[in-house]
Amino acid sequence: MSNSSHTFSIPVMGTGHSIDSPIRVGPYGIDSVISIVDDLLVERIRKHYCKKFELPYNNIPRSAEDGRAQRITAYLNLAQKLVQNQFEAIKSQPFFEDNEKAKYFDLLPDTSELKGMYNKLMETEEGTLRDKISCKLSQLMKPGSIDVNIMAKVDGLNYEKDGTPMSGEFSDANAALRGYAESELASSLILSAGFNPRLYNYMSEFKDFYRDAKGDIKKKIILKVSDFRSALIQGKYLAKKGLEVFEYRIESGLNCGGHAFASDGYLLPSLLKEFREKREMLSSAVKPLIEKYYEKNGDGFSDDWEFEEPRLTVQGGIGVSGEAHRLLEDFGMDATGWGSPFLLVPEATTVDKPTRELLENATEEDLYLSGVSPLGVPFNNVRNTGSHQYHEERIEKGKPGSPCPKGFLESNTEFTENPICTASNQYQLLKLDDINQSDMTEKEKEKQREKVLEKACLCDHLGNGALIDLGILAEHRAPQAICPGPNIAWFDGEYSLREMVDHIYGRSESLVPSERPHMFAKEIVLYVDYFEELVEQHDGSSGNIKKLKKFKNNLENGMDYCLQIAKSESYKDENLESIPATVEKQQKRLNTLFEQLAIPA
Repeated sequence: MSNSSHTFSIPVMGTGHSIDSPIRVGPYGIDSVISIVDDLLVERIRKHYCKKFELPYNNIPRSAEDGRAQRITAYLNLAQKLVQNQFEAIKSQPFFEDNEKAKYFDLLPDTSELKGMYNKLMETEEGTLRDKISCKLSQLMKPGSIDVNIMAKVDGLNYEKDGTPMSGEFSDANAALRGYAESELASSLILSAGFNPRLYNYMSEFKDFYRDAKGDIKKKIILKVSDFRSALIQGKYLAKKGLEVFEYRIESGLNCGGHAFASDGYLLPSLLKEFREKREMLSSAVKPLIEKYYEKNGDGFSDDWEFEEPRLTVQGGIGVSGEAHRLLEDFGMDATGWGSPFLLVPEATTVDKPTRELLENATEEDLYLSGVSPLGVPFNNVRNTGSHQYHEERIEKGKPGSPCPKGFLESNTEFTENPICTASNQYQLLKLDDINQSDMTEKEKEKQREKVLEKACLCDHLGNGALIDLGILAEHRAPQAICPGPNIAWFDGEYSLREMVDHIYGRSESLVPSERPHMFAKEIVLYVDYFEELVEQHDGSSGNIKKLKKFKNNLENGMDYCLQIAKSESYKDENLESIPATVEKQQKRLNTLFEQLAIPA
C-alpha cells in the first residue's frame, strides 16, 4: 500500500521548519512534508538552493500573474530534482564502505525486507551471489516522498489592484493546490484543518489525482482527521468525484504541535479503537462510489486495477519506540508521524540556533497552549521566542501588532470592508480603541486587551527560523516563532539523524528519561487542562452545559480505556505505569472542576 521504506514520516512543522526537509532526508528514503501556505517563503528557499547548487534561477515576482501557483510549482520541481540527484549519487556508491549508501541502509527499520537483504549481503562472501544481491538491493532503493500540506480552511480570496475580488480559482488554497497539481511530483497531498468544499471540488480538475490507464494515481490524497465520522464523510464526498483517499492521518487533538483542534473529550486511544474496529467501512462505503464515477466518466473501473484499503497513520506526542510499537501492533496503524523531536535534528529541519537552544532547554512549564494564532484556534507555543520579544517591544513603543507583510491569515471584517489580520497593527489599534470606548468594567477591558495583544504574526515569523538557519536573513532582522508539541520537553539535546531514527526504532538507549509520562497519560492531562478552560468560559446556557457534560463523559470513558491498556504488557521504554496514577489524579481534578459549576447530574 505504501512505497515508503520506513514505518515513520516527518510531518509538516510550521511554514518553515520542514520547508526543505525532503531535500535533507529524502535521499535516505524518509518521507517528509512541506507546507506550501507561504509561497513567498517558498520562493526565497528556491533562490537559496539554486545558488547553492549553481542552478539557473528566474525570479517569479509577487506581481506575476498566477504567481502563487507558479512559485510553488517551481520550488517543488526543484526539490524533486535535488532529491533525485542526491539519491542517485548515493545509489551509485559501492557497498562495503563507510559511505552514504551504508547510512541509507543502516537507517532502515530492522523489520524491513530491504534491511534483511542488506544484512544478508554484509555476510555474503565475494562472488556471483554477492554481486547479484548488490545489484538487486540497488534496484530496490527508493527516495523518500516529497509530500505537501495545505491547510484547507486557510483559503482567503485575493484581490485585483483596484480592489475587485479575483475568481475562486485564485483563492489561497486553490492556488496552492494548483501549484502542487502542476508540479512533476509523484507524491501525496495532505489536507488538514477542516473540510473545504470549494477546494475539494477544485481537485477534480486535475488528472494527476485520478487513476491512469494502469490504475496508478500519481498524486495521492491524505486527509488529516480527528475522528472516524469526519473521515468517512470526507472520504465519501471525494469518492463521488472519483477521488480516492490514500491515507487517513489521525492526530491527537491537543498532544501535537502547531494549531490544536481539540476533540469533544475523545482521547486518542478511543479514536484509534474506533478506526481499528470500523476500518473496513472506509473501503466498503467508497468503493461503489468510485466505480460509479468511472462507469459514468470513462470506461469503467478495470478488473486489473487494485482497490486498496486506505492506510491509517497516527501522530501527536509519540516519544519512545514502545509507544510507536503499540500504535502499529495493537491499533493496527500502518505508520507513525514524529514531528517535534525532529526540530532538534539539524540534518532534518531548519531551525535557527537560538530557537533550537530554547527548545533544548524548554521544560513542560515553558510549553503551553496559546492564543497567538490569528485564526482563533489554540496554538502550541514555547515561552520567550523571538516573536514574543518582538511583539512586546512594539507594544511598549505604542505600535502593537505587525505590519502584516504577507496577509495569509486576513479574515476579520469587524472594522474594514476587506478582511484584515487580527495580528496586524491596523486591527489591533482599531480594536483597542473600540475596547477603551466600551462600557465594560476596567477589569474586563484589561482582559480583552490581553487577548488582542496576544495575537502574533505567524505568517512571517514561522518562516524566519528557516531563513536565519540557511543564512538568508540575519537574526536581528527576523523574529522567530515556533510551534512544538508538549512532547519536546523531554528531549534536551541536539541529535543527529541517525540518533533520532535509532531512537524511533528502539535500537539505542532512549533519548528521553524513563520517568517521561506515557503519551496517553500526557494527553489526559492536556484534556483536563482544556476542560478547565471551558469551565472558566462557561456562560450558564443549557447548550454549554450539554457540551461540558458530553466532554466530561467522553474523557472519562477514554480514561477507563487507558486503564485497560495500562494492564497490558509494556513495549520497550513504554511507561505504562504512569497511566493509572495520572488517571486517578486527573479524575479527581475533573470531578472538582465539574462540581464547581453546580450542574445537575
